[in-house]
Amino acid sequence: MIVPAITDLVSICAQHGIKEAVLSPGSRCAPISLAFIRHPNIHCRTISDERSAAFVALGMAQQSEMPVAMVCTSGSAGYNYAPAIAEAFFQQIPLLVITADRPPEWIDQWDGQTIRQTGIFGNHVKKSLVLPDSFSSEDHLWHLHRLINEAILEATSFPQGPVHINVPLREPFYPAPGESFDFSRSVPVTQPLRGTPTLSQEQLIRLKENIKKYRRILFVPGQQKKDDRLKGMLEHIHKIGTGVVVTELISNLQNGDAITHPDFLLQNTTEKERLVPDLIITFGKSILSKSLKQFLRSTPANHWHIQTQGYVPDPFQRLTKVIHAAPSDFLDWFISQELQVDKSYTAGWVEAESRIRQKLPLAMENATFGEFKAIYHCLKHLPYPSKLHLANSMAVRYASFLGMKEKRIEILANRGTSGIDGSNSTAVGCALTTKETVTLITGDMAFFYDRNAFWHNYDLPNLRVVVLNNHAGGIFRLIEGPNALPELEEFFETRQALTAKSLANEFSFEYNAVYHESELLSVLPNFFEKSLKPKILEVFSDSVSNAKTLKEIKAALR
Repeated sequence: MIVPAITDLVSICAQHGIKEAVLSPGSRCAPISLAFIRHPNIHCRTISDERSAAFVALGMAQQSEMPVAMVCTSGSAGYNYAPAIAEAFFQQIPLLVITADRPPEWIDQWDGQTIRQTGIFGNHVKKSLVLPDSFSSEDHLWHLHRLINEAILEATSFPQGPVHINVPLREPFYPAPGESFDFSRSVPVTQPLRGTPTLSQEQLIRLKENIKKYRRILFVPGQQKKDDRLKGMLEHIHKIGTGVVVTELISNLQNGDAITHPDFLLQNTTEKERLVPDLIITFGKSILSKSLKQFLRSTPANHWHIQTQGYVPDPFQRLTKVIHAAPSDFLDWFISQELQVDKSYTAGWVEAESRIRQKLPLAMENATFGEFKAIYHCLKHLPYPSKLHLANSMAVRYASFLGMKEKRIEILANRGTSGIDGSNSTAVGCALTTKETVTLITGDMAFFYDRNAFWHNYDLPNLRVVVLNNHAGGIFRLIEGPNALPELEEFFETRQALTAKSLANEFSFEYNAVYHESELLSVLPNFFEKSLKPKILEVFSDSVSNAKTLKEIKAALR
């Protein structure tokens, strides 16, 4: 039996502009899945593994900045969504999470595939809603319409994020012979008209008087999408010397003039007192560099964060002002100010960065071949334009150490929770949304942890995967503490003997294995050429040697 209310749910989604749905097979969710499948304006894909499905949806929504609907059956299926939902919450990515459920009278009655689903994602969703379990009156239907509109409005309001809709369903819920979905029914849709907060003239006057107190201003944008206007403004600020700009790779704001090697710079300078700011200005989300975070926490600087609305963390323990405005509006205002700055402060950063830039190419060319040098070569061969996904642990750190100036590459990384789960699936979701080349650079642990990312029936000819296989969790050799323990290899690195070759055969990927630098350089040009199949490039190295190489490179930069 087709439930008109479920048809209305999907119609409202379509009216709000939702065009993509990721479905996981199940019986209890059949009426919801079928309504999405049969709606003419929604493109549906099926991913059997719910954990992977959720990260695929995240990767798609990350690109479109519109909610992607996710649908799964009742019971433990929904719990498998949790890692991706937490990531989406902290990355501020909109997801519409729809879980089918048993009706309330059958909860806790030992019925099959039944758990306590109400609110299962806790405070890692912006909102959690339960639809009516009966539609016997017009009020019930009005209630459903209102809740679906609320959910979508909440997912798309700043900061964007995941919203959970739990749907209790009674049998029968498969269409009877001759029944059809009627999407022509009129449904109420609440459309938002959102503005951006602006500072009043009185607030700007006060801000002007306040900012005059500072002579050593440091801009540190966090993770965000590419924005050429913001990049141009920051480049101008850094060039004229009214502020020093530190841009990490994941900020997508790196340019030729800004400070792009904060890790190497702060670890190798002997004059840190020259670099101490009296004001830190941030916008965007988290930063990656541990050295930069520790340095800023050690300073007496005040910290201003620019954000239109929403909660603001205090990552440097120095937060003194939250400015509710668009970052571009604030930077526009900042550029117009005539500020008296400490030029020796700017010179200190520029000189330290210049030393790193002069020494780094030679240090990399002379380095022993391993995963760090493999990333160095891969970054130089990336096609333009393209998208680069960096898995957590050492892949994102190595790439961030090196930096990149190319304007036509978008950098993506799951730095919301910084887990290794879902890196493959997020890149797959991205590859499904674009014709550009999507490159994932990942370690072996993250790669094999998420192997079900490729367990589906969709072509991904634009996907390239670089697997850095040292047969271990190599990051633990670089962390003070576990690197000195006798239990390191068995219980921290968790050594494993897998390779990606069998997976490549199983899922029809082109495959290359590389053990030496000359092999990598000969393979890379063809690796990024267009093809009918996705490709895996597996770079083998030794965990002990990789740790030694990184130390040698840091020493060469001193």
